[in-house]
Amino acid sequence: MTIRNNVSDKVAISEVILDESIYPREKIDHRRVSIFAENLRENFQFDPIEVQIHPQKKGKYRILDGVHRWSAYKEVGLTDIPVIIKDLKGIDPLLYAAKMAIGPKQLTEKETRSTARRAFQNNSRLTSSEIGRLIGRSRQTIDNYIADLRAVRQIKLDRKIWRMNRLGIPQERIARRLGVTRESISKHLVKMPTLAFLLNTDLSLGLTIPQVATKHNWSEPMLYSLALDGQNDQARFKALGWGLRTWDLWNFNECDPRFGDDWPGRIPAQMIGHILFYFSHPGDLIFDPMAGSGVTADTCLALGRKCWSLDMEERPDLRPEIEPYYWDMTIKNWEDTILAGREKPDLIIFDPPYFQKKAADYGENSIARMSRRAYLHFLDNFFRFLKKTTKETTRLALINSDWHDFQGCPAFEEETQNAILLTDYYKILEPAGWELTHIIQAPLSSERFNAITVSAMQKKKILGVTSRYILMLKQKTKFGL
Repeated sequence: MTIRNNVSDKVAISEVILDESIYPREKIDHRRVSIFAENLRENFQFDPIEVQIHPQKKGKYRILDGVHRWSAYKEVGLTDIPVIIKDLKGIDPLLYAAKMAIGPKQLTEKETRSTARRAFQNNSRLTSSEIGRLIGRSRQTIDNYIADLRAVRQIKLDRKIWRMNRLGIPQERIARRLGVTRESISKHLVKMPTLAFLLNTDLSLGLTIPQVATKHNWSEPMLYSLALDGQNDQARFKALGWGLRTWDLWNFNECDPRFGDDWPGRIPAQMIGHILFYFSHPGDLIFDPMAGSGVTADTCLALGRKCWSLDMEERPDLRPEIEPYYWDMTIKNWEDTILAGREKPDLIIFDPPYFQKKAADYGENSIARMSRRAYLHFLDNFFRFLKKTTKETTRLALINSDWHDFQGCPAFEEETQNAILLTDYYKILEPAGWELTHIIQAPLSSERFNAITVSAMQKKKILGVTSRYILMLKQKTKFGL
């Protein structure tokens, strides 16, 4: 149905719902509903109620104004209801509903206060004047309603800015990402030394990193970034409780819970830490083009590296440093991407969604859902893009695992066209302009196979996969081509 304003339509009453999230009153006045129902029985004609197409429920409308009339229609047993379908053009629906409620029965003070607070929590960019104008209260009154929420928002904003600034994200990009002005970012950065002083004071008093993180609601990687400032990599590893692996076999069966979010295919921060230790320097810029859980950004904080991260999933509150982006490989130039005008990385850590593994847990546009041919074609284009658009000194760490279509298939009967192996990655990396320098084994844990699964595999002679590799590559020079 076409959205129209000030024109009545009739829709099935079953398609109209009450959305509590945008209803400004505490409860429905059932006495008022009964009066309206009696009027309907006497053929009284009410004005149409106002509705909006529901943003989450297909084929449904949510009520903006007229909950009591809608309830009366249902009580009488009518199947259709006259409505005006509104396009709010960006106006907050809760505030619009509150404005429409200023009529025969005013909102109570408690309802007005609750509406103002809910509106600010939904959109902290709303000013007190904007909220007050829609619900009929002064700016000063709204200021009083939301003072504590605004203070909490400022603290959260301080943390986000501190984190993003620490990762080397430029101020103008922080401002765009957080929806604030560049001047506001500058003002917040002025407060950073004070924040650092408060945290360092607690640490100097003998509180542990976890204790201070809990007290101030900071992440532990942020605290390590502060507490270990100026220390070398060995000292940082020691403080983190990570033993340094000297050889090219890195067994990390468990993810460090301090780093990254719960995420499909989450990788151990210890592994990222070792890549940073051996193949980058403090202060280097690390680029994570498919950031997932955020392990790389967290590890860069703890080890004193800058980091720019991209991912398909948008998580502005939990992961402001990870910018939403989908890689369209028809794009050929750095300047045509979200990275336009930015510094080129020293090291790229590329841990893409593995082919078919956990595909159901990723979005429908994930490369994990592609066919084998399309998956390898994507990687081929992506490696060529990185080679063409980054610095000659940029290094690449590709983290991936062998994949076999071994479900129900004995090892002897497996076909090569149903597998993607380490060699397949190198077959596209080498002509794309990347030269292999190291192959590091970082195997997956075999504990993910339970005893019943192992027994069944053994009976059918199925060979499972725990292999995982880190391919370290540098760009081929002109002389090497």
